[in-house]
Amino acid sequence: MKTFKKLSLVFSIFLLTFFGEIAVNLACGGEIDPYDYYISYFHNNIEGDEYTPFAYNQMVYLNSETDIESEPDINSREWAKYLSIKKDDVLKVMYKTDSATDVKLVNFDGNISLLPDSLQQNSFIQALSKRKESLKYYQFAKSCEPLANVDFSLWDPKPRDTTAMGSKAKEAVKLTEAEKDDFLKLRYAYQAERMFHFAGSHAESKSTYEKYIKSTKQNSAVKGWALALYAGSTRRLGNPEESAFLFSKVFASNPERRVQAYKNYYYTSSPVNGALKYAKTNNEKANIWAINGFGDADSGIESLNKVYQYEPKSQLNGALLVREVNKLEQDLIEANDIAKIGYNYYFSDNGNPKYKDSLKNINLKHLNEIRNFAVKLATEKKYPQPELGTLTAAYLSWMENKDFLASNYLAILKPDKLPERLRDQYRITDLLIKAKNIKKGNPFNENDLLPALKWLDEKRFAENSAQPKGPYYYDTDRASKRFSRTTRNFYQQILAPAYLNMGDTAKAALAMVKGDLEYKTLKENSLFQNMSYQSIAFWQKNLSPKSMQGLAVYKTKATGNDVTALLASALNQLKNDDFYELYGTTYLRTHQYDKAVQMFTKVSPNYKYFNPENWYGEESNSKLYANPFIETINDYPKKYVTAKASISKKAFAAEMLRLQKLTISDKKNAALYYYKMANAVYQTGYYGNSWFLISYDWSSYDNSNPTKYVYDGDYKKAQTAKAWYLKARALSTNADFKAKCTFMLAKCMQKQIIMNASPLSFYYYDKKDVKWRNFIKANYNNPYLKELRFNYAKTPFYTVAAGECSYLGDFIKPKTQ
Repeated sequence: MKTFKKLSLVFSIFLLTFFGEIAVNLACGGEIDPYDYYISYFHNNIEGDEYTPFAYNQMVYLNSETDIESEPDINSREWAKYLSIKKDDVLKVMYKTDSATDVKLVNFDGNISLLPDSLQQNSFIQALSKRKESLKYYQFAKSCEPLANVDFSLWDPKPRDTTAMGSKAKEAVKLTEAEKDDFLKLRYAYQAERMFHFAGSHAESKSTYEKYIKSTKQNSAVKGWALALYAGSTRRLGNPEESAFLFSKVFASNPERRVQAYKNYYYTSSPVNGALKYAKTNNEKANIWAINGFGDADSGIESLNKVYQYEPKSQLNGALLVREVNKLEQDLIEANDIAKIGYNYYFSDNGNPKYKDSLKNINLKHLNEIRNFAVKLATEKKYPQPELGTLTAAYLSWMENKDFLASNYLAILKPDKLPERLRDQYRITDLLIKAKNIKKGNPFNENDLLPALKWLDEKRFAENSAQPKGPYYYDTDRASKRFSRTTRNFYQQILAPAYLNMGDTAKAALAMVKGDLEYKTLKENSLFQNMSYQSIAFWQKNLSPKSMQGLAVYKTKATGNDVTALLASALNQLKNDDFYELYGTTYLRTHQYDKAVQMFTKVSPNYKYFNPENWYGEESNSKLYANPFIETINDYPKKYVTAKASISKKAFAAEMLRLQKLTISDKKNAALYYYKMANAVYQTGYYGNSWFLISYDWSSYDNSNPTKYVYDGDYKKAQTAKAWYLKARALSTNADFKAKCTFMLAKCMQKQIIMNASPLSFYYYDKKDVKWRNFIKANYNNPYLKELRFNYAKTPFYTVAAGECSYLGDFIKPKTQ
């Protein structure tokens, strides 16, 4: 038999289903959240907010593109101090006026009565009307803005007017030389340097800085802005290494320009030693090493050691230390299978255990290096908050599963003496250590955790005080929701798996939900509307009739003062229709059709059951409808039906119950009833047209993944269908009927031969691999195909099936060639 024929035999079902099937409800989560793509309990702001834009985040270039200080606020504050007026009045006039008002202000001659009423009481306007030199500078600065701030458009690029900027620069130089007031003189010089810079006259821009700005005694943020321009011109004139050094100075001096300076430092492409050769002080060296540490996505301790060597008191040490801990979290903390936090987790393992172990050993080595540094930070006490070192050592010990060591480190600390953020991190770490027995599946008193869990709820609700605005609202401040992530991770990564290991799937389901509830009040008063994809998937896939019974019991205990009540408190928002629809579906999966009917009877008549959509179909005809009682020879293409011909879950349960009863009361025709029931449960499997009667999603990977859920025996392997086809065949004496049963038995058997590989891998699989060869051999040696050929070749059904089914045809042809 040629290899092509062997492949054809298998692909006739496997690949046609994958490539030819219409796309329906793929089982995957939403897009990756760049602030939530790995399990983290160590908050990246525990040492303050000054360097949080540079916190570890491998998903985006910067953790935040927004500086921690506002340039308009700083400039307005300087003007307010200079003129002895209100800062907010400066901010309003200088940065928040519309274009029409700007025109009036550019032509403002000091006569306040000619301005709009909203500006006449403004203290900045009043001061400008009295101080003509300040008004003159303000109007000059405003005249420069249109030249510097040209909107970029890819479709209609507008070049800067370099000639006009050159003229403005020269005018600004004259005004600088004529100005006697140091405050205004600095700002005129900055405008001159700025106009030269944007005009491309970098030599003139540099000389302006060196002559008028470099040596000024003014204590102003403007000096840093001017230094940033000077650094840019230095790069343009061919000295990227000095430019990198200068940008590192702006990074250190001007928090309102720190993000821009950081980017520009890297735009120079200068090596760290290139910038370091210009550094004279320890502070300058420390900042250069810090920038390089912030820009390194790989684990490494060199930058951390260097910054501590040069400036042990700098907050940069804490920021870099936390950053390294976050990297280790990504590398060492694995997401639990029941609560993958992003679909990237499903494809992160390269399948090589040795490589995975080797990588883990490397990361553990790095963990020990970082812990040693943290202990040094704590013991030497050069750093202003040495407690950070002790707390870090405790957390890293927890990560390494050294709970006794972690507890010893925590015991050194006095939580009531710690700053708030360190105290919060202490409580989180303490909770994690206490929960270690839970994670290991050991017996535990869950109520010992109650105070900490209530505290987590308070912290989470506080950072989510505002309710989402509508169903399509997207929270743009996800980076700051640290307690929401911590709380969710604890419930879903630690508590839910523990309950599952103890056999309490219902309580695991409650923990999954509790992890999602970020608000005190549920939106739309519906529990399912507030659950994540992961939690909904857990409920829809893991729950059994016993679990549903457990949820019904827990619902009555939602008013107590224990962990059970804390978990069950949201159950009163679970709508009866959702509850009984899922309850009924669990009975369908276990073939308890009498109880399924009872549950579906409790569902409202107008309830909208799940119907998948054909993503490639016409919008008016995209819904797919099930009828499991039709007979098919081929699995592909699936024979979906019209809405009128469709069978609901309740109708399916009722008909299956009727057939079940008939197998007992009408034994003469029992073979037919078993055959109909077998066909029906076969159609509710992965390859059938009615899979959504027992499943809530369908993925092209389902048929190649190992069985995992209670209904997978039917959904993936057609086990019940096989059993009922065997009964039907055994009870019949009709050869043609027995041929039909045998053919379907062959298809059921084929579903049970799984290579545990994605369908796409069939194209790239090593055909010499033993696993591949055994897979092909098992399919070819399907015993029911042999029975069909040798025992039922003369039946009418065999002739029809051999002509229509490529699966059967591929089996026959090689022997006839």
